[in-house]
Amino acid sequence: MARKIIHLDLDAFFCAVEELRNPALKGKAFAVGGRPEQRGVVASCSYAARQYGVHSAMPMGKALRLCPQLQIISARHANYGEVSETVMGILRRLTPQLEQVSIDEAFLDVSDLADDPEQIARKLQSDIRRELDLPSSLGVASNKLVAKIANDAGKAARRSNEPPSAITVVPPGEEAAFLAPLPVEALWGVGPKTAARLAEVGILTIGDLAGWPERNLVHRFGKNGFDLAQHARGIDESPIVTFHEAKSISQEVTYARDVQDEKILKQTIQQLSDKVGKRLRQDALSGTTVKIKLRWPDFTTITRQSSFEIPVDQDLQIYQAAIGLFEKTWKPGQPVRLIGVGVSGLGLPIRQLSLWDRDVNIKTGQSTERERRLQEAIDELRERYGEAILQRGNKA
Repeated sequence: MARKIIHLDLDAFFCAVEELRNPALKGKAFAVGGRPEQRGVVASCSYAARQYGVHSAMPMGKALRLCPQLQIISARHANYGEVSETVMGILRRLTPQLEQVSIDEAFLDVSDLADDPEQIARKLQSDIRRELDLPSSLGVASNKLVAKIANDAGKAARRSNEPPSAITVVPPGEEAAFLAPLPVEALWGVGPKTAARLAEVGILTIGDLAGWPERNLVHRFGKNGFDLAQHARGIDESPIVTFHEAKSISQEVTYARDVQDEKILKQTIQQLSDKVGKRLRQDALSGTTVKIKLRWPDFTTITRQSSFEIPVDQDLQIYQAAIGLFEKTWKPGQPVRLIGVGVSGLGLPIRQLSLWDRDVNIKTGQSTERERRLQEAIDELRERYGEAILQRGNKA
């Protein structure tokens, strides 16, 4: 029996939540994101704004040039997260076979339910609209790949000033026929470079791709050629993944103006290290690799990393490693556009402490009992009185 997979996407989610807070925004051209003078980008934009060519990830300055009357709303991520959790709760009432892909997107496997999947999709859409007054679009198919593409195609076909609220169903056995006229870029794994290579041999649509022998695609593209051949025929066996393990935790800042002051840059690294450390401890995680990310004014971006023998989760450990990487990379006076700090190689904390050690061992990442107790006290004070109540000093 064919599986019954639903892909759900909340339409312009951040904007929809903002319209609930301020109904006067409905029908207006507005965007959620950062200010143009602070090099902000569009996180989400209303459908009215999209009529002017505004889209997500666009610099806010460019968005304003395209749509001078655009209203800019500062993002309220905590609120979006709360609403997203409520939506996911509605989905979990239906089935535990839920894969949340992002804050506003999820796959569901409803194969075990007796109802027709289109009826299930319509009820889900209705429940989310009735309980939360949020618009959503859904794709229904026998696998994740086709359900996702169906949803994207359904929304694209209903472009207007209003949310699409589309439901697009691809019946079992009709996957290849549905995909055939679509551009190859609609497939997973086909980015600009792969699309260009396919175009060189006359492959422009998914149907063109499906017509090529699998062995030829494997010869030309290696293992990815096998995936291309399968996906072009609407074949996808990927399961619903109900749990995603975090690969890294990071924080970054884009400066409103390029910064070349060493003291300010090191203060930023300290603040980012504190935030990453807090996230690690909140999630009961530690990591074996500390990374920094630097972006110069010409948008050249570099990353550097160092690894520990023992996983780290303390602010000072992360800061000292990040500062060491920064000092090896940055040249005095060099302007910086963006700076980031992250920890990867995540797992449960490993404690190997010595009561006699006075400092953090940078080579091993081992922290002392004294340092750990100090960190716990700092966390408690910040939780009670706010993040700014205590800041570590540095020598910069």
